[in-house]
Amino acid sequence: MTRKRKRLILVLACGIGLGSAAALTLSAFSDNLVFFVTPSDLAKNEHPGRQLRLGGLVEQGTVVRTAANGTAGVRFRVTDEKASVPVVYKGILPDLFREGQGVVVLGSLQPDGVFRASEVLAKHDETYMPKEVADALKKSGRWNPSAGPPPPASTWNEPIKQASGQPPG
Repeated sequence: MTRKRKRLILVLACGIGLGSAAALTLSAFSDNLVFFVTPSDLAKNEHPGRQLRLGGLVEQGTVVRTAANGTAGVRFRVTDEKASVPVVYKGILPDLFREGQGVVVLGSLQPDGVFRASEVLAKHDETYMPKEVADALKKSGRWNPSAGPPPPASTWNEPIKQASGQPPG
């Protein structure tokens, strides 16, 4: 074998090894990616069985606490004012979890349309709001950042008032 042929084989072997390592790394990353979606996004794109982060507001009047076999559980709806998704969670909720507050739940959408959560994250102080929730409030017309801080969470589920004081539509 000539020196050129040996170098060519060495370069090809290194290229194959580097390509294989890159493919394995990208494959590992894609398995661990968790996408953030809003209820509107979830309604548009079906993601049954895929691990997702669902963010929005806990809809007023939808929290139902359950207890089965000594395990605490809860059912509630997460909304972004355009769509809402039913969520089921078994476990203890964070202390700051309540209706009308921002929440991010980690889990997957079941074929029956219920989001089965494995983890619930509530806001950590009075000024925190997930970026996606803030964007959804701005988009829906509930908050204009130039007009000041966001409205109280208890008013987020109320209809938007027009200048005449009448609800839209």
